[in-house]
Amino acid sequence: MLFPLGDDNRDRHITPVINYFLIILNIFVFVYWQQFGNDINFTFAYSTVPAEILSGKDIVTTAKIVEDPVTGNAVTLPGLRPTPIPVYLTLLTSMFMHGGIAHIAGNMLFLWIFGDNLENAMGHRKYLFFYLLCGVLAGLSHVFVAAYLNQSTMVPSLGASGAISGVLGGYLLLFPRRGVHVWVLLGTMTLPAFIVVGLWFVFQLINGMGMLGGEEAGGIAYGAHIGGFIAGLILVKLFVQKQPIVEQKRRSIW
Repeated sequence: MLFPLGDDNRDRHITPVINYFLIILNIFVFVYWQQFGNDINFTFAYSTVPAEILSGKDIVTTAKIVEDPVTGNAVTLPGLRPTPIPVYLTLLTSMFMHGGIAHIAGNMLFLWIFGDNLENAMGHRKYLFFYLLCGVLAGLSHVFVAAYLNQSTMVPSLGASGAISGVLGGYLLLFPRRGVHVWVLLGTMTLPAFIVVGLWFVFQLINGMGMLGGEEAGGIAYGAHIGGFIAGLILVKLFVQKQPIVEQKRRSIW
C-alpha cells in the first residue's frame, strides 16, 4: 500500500490560499460544529441523504435499534434530523463534514499534497469553483449509484473525498509524471503521479465493485470517489489558466 507524503512543488509560484482555506474550514467544521463528530444532530441534518435529493423533500426518521453483525450487541442508529436548508444544498454542506479523526486526517493530507498544484495552474477563484463543482458532481454520483443499485437511499453521506477525488483526477491529467513521495513498507521513495494516483483509482474501482451486491463497500461511498475523479479528469482543462504567449515562448527557449 502506497501512502503519499508530499510531491515536487519546485515550480509553484503562488501561495495556495484557497487550498489552505479549504483545509482550515474542514477542520473548523469538524471541531466546532460537529464537535469532533459527536454532534449527531448537526451531522445528520447537513449530510447528503440520497432519498432527499431524489425526492427534493426533507425526511425525518426516528432512531432504531439494530444488532451489530460482528459483536451481536444492540446498537442504536440515530434517525435523520430536520434539515434547516433546502436539501439540495446538503450536496455542498456535506463535503465539509467528516465521520471521524482518521477520515478527516486522510482527506486533508491528500488535499494538502495535491490541491496546491491545481490552484497554481488554475488560479485562486477557478480552483475554488473547480473543487466545489467536483464535490457536487461526486455527491450526485453517489446519489444515483445508490438509487440504481438499490442501496439504502436513507443512509446519509458526508466528507470531502468526492471533491478531493476530483482534485486527484485533475492532478493526474495535468501532472502525470510529477514526483510524488510515498511511504511503502519500511521506507520512502518517489514515484511518478500516474502510478500513485492511478493505483488509488484502481483501488476505488476494485472496492467499488462491492456495491454491486447492494451495499456500500465498508461504508465508503466509492461511487462518489469514482464520479468525482472522472469529473476532475473531464473538467480540469476548462479551468487551467492560459499562459501568456511571451511566457510560452520563454519556456520553449529554455
